[in-house]
Amino acid sequence: MRVDQVMARDVVSVPPEASVREIASLMLERRISGVPVVDAEGKVLGIVSEGDLIRRPEIETDRAGRSWLSVFVSDEERARDFVKSHGRRAREVMTQPAVCVAPQTPLDEAVRVMERHHIKRLPVIEQGRLVGLMTRADLVRALLQRQHTAPPPHSSDRELCERVEALLRSENWAASAYINVVVEGGVVQLWGTVDSAAQREAILVAVGGLDGVKSVQPHLGRSMPG
Repeated sequence: MRVDQVMARDVVSVPPEASVREIASLMLERRISGVPVVDAEGKVLGIVSEGDLIRRPEIETDRAGRSWLSVFVSDEERARDFVKSHGRRAREVMTQPAVCVAPQTPLDEAVRVMERHHIKRLPVIEQGRLVGLMTRADLVRALLQRQHTAPPPHSSDRELCERVEALLRSENWAASAYINVVVEGGVVQLWGTVDSAAQREAILVAVGGLDGVKSVQPHLGRSMPG
């Protein structure tokens, strides 16, 4: 799947001069946890999220989280920190630059980007302009929709057996397991040995997730250490 198949297209955004009060009100009103900051040409300048608004002098949290380690912070970093917590406009408090992806980006790649940067949302840009926003909630929604799709055409037991065997060959964590696959009426029987309980569980999850598998019957013992 691609980002443009799950992203929201009706994106709530704010201009760089939007006030912190306006942003907070908008986030509460629309029940969202972050908004892209976009200029007049539609270019994404940054993002304001709940995390950008939790350290504020108005609620006496601007010094929260500071410790003795702050003595090693440069004056420049302290100045930036002050602007971040005391700024009154989106351009002052936003996280920048925004990490963005293209609409054609595969979902697995987009998820890796989110994990690498520890972020919960990705602006989607095309030709330099904002066209969508993908959040963790969109991924969960896509998961639910996939689980409600129509089942695939029935495959024969032989075809299903071949797919199970191909799956186990494709996973490097299953390489050390010795397994014989038997399929009868869509019920998969697994006979053989595994190296660990974790490997056994992973095999059951992988095989049980294949389309057409009605149930999995494991007959798997632990291999003896050599």
